[in-house]
Amino acid sequence: MTVHLEVADGVGTIRLDRPPMNALNIAVQDRLRELAEEITRREDVRAVILWGGEKVFAAGADIKEMREMDHAAMVARSRGLQDAFTAVARIPKPVVAAVTGYALGGGCELALCADIRIAADNAKLGQPEILLGLIPGAGGTQRLPRLVGPSRAKDLIFTGRQVRAEEALAIGLVDRVVPAGEVYEEARSWAAKLAAGPAMALRAAKESVDTGLETDIDTGLTVERNWFSGLFATTDRETGMRSFVEDGPGKATFS
Repeated sequence: MTVHLEVADGVGTIRLDRPPMNALNIAVQDRLRELAEEITRREDVRAVILWGGEKVFAAGADIKEMREMDHAAMVARSRGLQDAFTAVARIPKPVVAAVTGYALGGGCELALCADIRIAADNAKLGQPEILLGLIPGAGGTQRLPRLVGPSRAKDLIFTGRQVRAEEALAIGLVDRVVPAGEVYEEARSWAAKLAAGPAMALRAAKESVDTGLETDIDTGLTVERNWFSGLFATTDRETGMRSFVEDGPGKATFS
């Protein structure tokens, strides 16, 4: 398999493994969708890491494969491409991308599907599709402007330029920059902390934020209200409030 799932202590790592550059061909895309759907169902996975290995996250789509596709073939495939990435974005659990080396094109779009991005100090990110006479097709024209704003997104998409980790941090494309050898451990530390948190509340928080960004504020507030009141039916809510009253904040152990 070119994409593996490893689970330990509540943290699932989706590991891209297609040397040398983790090119995202159709088989990789479909496998990402399968694993995202599996993770969504599995109760033993409570937080997720997207990881391409120590050298590269993903340098983009498989251009040799794409070059053989005509208009009709891409019309038939483009929905499957987007659906694979959307499945990752809609995993109802905290997801962190651990970005080393290149995250370009589809690689950058995959990182955009995570809730946060931790990048190596040698990372380079970008959407170079325009240099092929194309535009991003796996969510880049939609998720990137929602993250960094329309002007910055248009700059990256129009020019196809790559940004180094420092600039990516400055514009909000990544959230932390750490030495290259520490990226996975930093991501795992973040994921492990949340894996011990209240799973239903984390799901509620993620869905409320994501839905609010995709719709009007009144709809977003309705989603928030419904989740907020619904969480009063959970054991974790009772555990958290009892712990707060008896022991102070931040000491609850959730089931």
